[in-house]
Amino acid sequence: MLLVIDVGNTQTVIGIYEGETLLHMWRLATNKTETSDELRLKVLPLLSMEHLDADAVNGAAVASVVPQLTSAWKMALSQLIGREPVVCNAANAGALFQAAYDYPAEIGADRIADAVAAKALYGAPVIVVDFGTATNLEVIDKEGRFVGGIIAPGLETSAKALFSNATKLPAIELADPGTAIGKNTVHAMQSGIVYGEADRIDGFVGRVFSELGYEAPVVATGGLATTMAPLCRSVTHTNPELTLEGLRLVYEASQG
Repeated sequence: MLLVIDVGNTQTVIGIYEGETLLHMWRLATNKTETSDELRLKVLPLLSMEHLDADAVNGAAVASVVPQLTSAWKMALSQLIGREPVVCNAANAGALFQAAYDYPAEIGADRIADAVAAKALYGAPVIVVDFGTATNLEVIDKEGRFVGGIIAPGLETSAKALFSNATKLPAIELADPGTAIGKNTVHAMQSGIVYGEADRIDGFVGRVFSELGYEAPVVATGGLATTMAPLCRSVTHTNPELTLEGLRLVYEASQG
């Protein structure tokens, strides 16, 4: 079995594969102070809960945007499976990831994994919208190259900034209010935050299409993908497992 870990600033997503089948996926809060021992002790109960034997895990891949946790996860996974995990980067992705980008070394591991999986599953061209701490758009052109994208504040990040700076506005659930014209403060805020994000994505995608000169499938992923995708006119597919699938493919590529 293959263990895949996507470490984000807010959430960490863990998946376990049997061949090409994702058996289980867990979404946990990211704690940037955890040690390798604490991380290993976090994984073991998840496997046990699903009656999976840790000894049957013979490989691991990790994508991390939190530098202090990258080394901790590498050590934890090495102790858990007895071998070094594959760290997602452009070099390990090999031919799966081709970039026409000013500074390829700056491309985040999650963006690489998303691009690899999107091209494998949906072909090229394709655009990924990853709803996380940041809202990322990854653009793969018709030649299959990662040509760049957009990084913007994420939905929850923007909402928290509003809550903390406008003292009279309450924290709210990020849900579809059903109408654009809010009849109370909560619905008005939901309209502004949720519909504002949806329209922002459609605006971003429209600009990308104009610059490319053609349209492409748009795949939503990330923790808020299932909430936001139905509200975005430009989104054609929803795949919350996209990053994990990219990690699986990068792992296989690194193994030859």
